[in-house]
Amino acid sequence: MKYSNPFFKKRKKVFLFDILKILNINSKNYKNIKIDDIKPLDQANKNDVTFFHASKYKNLLKRTKSNFVLSNEKLSNIIPNSKTKLIVNNVLLSVARLTEFFYPDSIDDYFENKIIDTKKTINYKKVKFGKNVLLGKNVQIGNNSFIGHNTIIESNVKIGKNCFVGSNVIIKKTLMGNNVSVLDGAIIGKKGFGFLPNKEKNIRYPHIGMVIIGNNVEVGCNNTIDRGSLSNTIIGDNCYLDNQIHIAHNVKIGKNCIIAAQVGFAGSSIIGDNVMIGGQAGISGHLNIGNNVQIAGGSGVIKDIPANSKVMGYPAKDIRKFILENK
Repeated sequence: MKYSNPFFKKRKKVFLFDILKILNINSKNYKNIKIDDIKPLDQANKNDVTFFHASKYKNLLKRTKSNFVLSNEKLSNIIPNSKTKLIVNNVLLSVARLTEFFYPDSIDDYFENKIIDTKKTINYKKVKFGKNVLLGKNVQIGNNSFIGHNTIIESNVKIGKNCFVGSNVIIKKTLMGNNVSVLDGAIIGKKGFGFLPNKEKNIRYPHIGMVIIGNNVEVGCNNTIDRGSLSNTIIGDNCYLDNQIHIAHNVKIGKNCIIAAQVGFAGSSIIGDNVMIGGQAGISGHLNIGNNVQIAGGSGVIKDIPANSKVMGYPAKDIRKFILENK
């Protein structure tokens, strides 16, 4: 499902020559056509720039609609000749620079300074607020919702009907469904932990994605859910998240998942439907966890797990094998 992103303003006119100049690529052999956006392989349209930085994504490369593929010399032979190849030395650094060019405000994550007084607006007559609640502009909150004390909801956030948001919660860059509970102290929609290491000064990676939370979800106390970088961070319908869980940028959690306290998800992992994860487990980045998987508490998941598996230990392995090895 595609969602309109109301949180970041894109530069109106970007042409290929603008991009080539940023990438320090000679424009001699290119036509200066208008470029619409920068997007991941699976989301890009024909006039978007996309990027291919690891061979593990070659199946996505085959299916991408984009005509403009940013990559390096080593991977360039994999890219079809029908695509316009933009060859650079450091793909992710180039993506960061282009994203910031398309979205000039994407690096900043300042506090909200355009505050609406909830007592002076007619938009929230069927919403109950605690004390010292701060709302940004164009916040939408569904009927019969409750917002706790000292909570901040920043501009353009959408919250559905019958939602409960606890005290001392911060919500930004987020679209939330109906019947959602966000318990005290949660922070949703902050920028992710994305940067490119540099000895003189680390280079921050822009985050222009959102957090999408489905219907009938519970987010526990002191959870932190980072927004996506180029894609979105997604929590599916009917998921229950215990306290002190961290969900990094671009993670996608399916429907009906139950996740116990202190579980940590590294960026860009995809979790299937009906997954259960025990407390203090860790999920490495860029993994695929299949439907109906059960992961025991304290496990360390460092590779893909097929559907209907039960795993335990570090590295996480089939639970029966783990028990036999540790008798």
